[in-house]
Amino acid sequence: MDAHRKLKVAVVGTGEWWGYQHARLYHSRPDTELVAILGRSQDKTEARAAEFSINGYTQLEALLDAEQPDLMPVCLPNEAHYETTLAIIRAGVPLLVEKPLVFDLEQADSLLAEAAERDLWFGLNFNHRYAVPVQRAKAAIEAGDLGPLSFATWRFGGEIGTSEHPQANLIETQCHGLDMLEYLCGPIASVSAEMTDPQGRGYTTMVVALRFASGAVGSLVGSYDSSYAYPNTHMVEVNGRDGRLLIEDTVRRYTFNRAGDETAQVWQAGYFNDREREFHKIFDRHADAYLAAFRAGEEPPVHARAGRRALALAHAIIESFETGRRITA
Repeated sequence: MDAHRKLKVAVVGTGEWWGYQHARLYHSRPDTELVAILGRSQDKTEARAAEFSINGYTQLEALLDAEQPDLMPVCLPNEAHYETTLAIIRAGVPLLVEKPLVFDLEQADSLLAEAAERDLWFGLNFNHRYAVPVQRAKAAIEAGDLGPLSFATWRFGGEIGTSEHPQANLIETQCHGLDMLEYLCGPIASVSAEMTDPQGRGYTTMVVALRFASGAVGSLVGSYDSSYAYPNTHMVEVNGRDGRLLIEDTVRRYTFNRAGDETAQVWQAGYFNDREREFHKIFDRHADAYLAAFRAGEEPPVHARAGRRALALAHAIIESFETGRRITA
């Protein structure tokens, strides 16, 4: 691929959340050209296309014939990923899918198999990995600053969304926690879960006990019965023999303490450092990495297989709750 040619990107989805963020990103970068929007609603598609002065389509085949994009990010509602993702894969177009990959393991395996058959570039947006506090935590663990790990905790809660799936919180939101805990602490070996449904809209709050392959243990608490307005709505703690680290609200603060030391090393974004302070900009950092990999002909830094792994862990958690047993993951 010509290193100086702009990548032609067509965004799938017109949502005000990630559909907009993807369009904003590819429209603003000097190395990409946002060429089209693919939507399901004619009115929303036309409005988003007009916002960026590009073409809008509601039929994939028409878009592919006219625009011939290099990359297609998929930003559809969480339960509507499978059919469109499969069609893009079968058309042979490289793609990046918003989390969750899908809700069903057979569908996940189908997508991965179809992409592998075509040797197709297939990424997933687990953007939390690219927050500065998470990157600092990863570096500290890999440097041995914490020593052997003993436990890790993840807590993340906010308001309920629009999904009707009874395990929406676990599959579409806590997938970030399952991915991050393995990213930082290594493979999860087994899970044991409890859940509750106080709103009558599925299992909106859960607690999961974890055992890592390393022998460390952990916990995940996830809720749609809380509020994103609360301070420290998201917390990660990793504790080892020699130190402890905290990640607060994903992007807000990173803290490291050495065992026995009453002082702490703290990172938080400075006054002018808007890029590292804003949650949506961690997607921009991920894009820096995956677009560089795409141009170099390398595998995505977060392959869609990571989405399949988080989904497999989620299904193990569901099985644990339904059977009352610890489940090997």
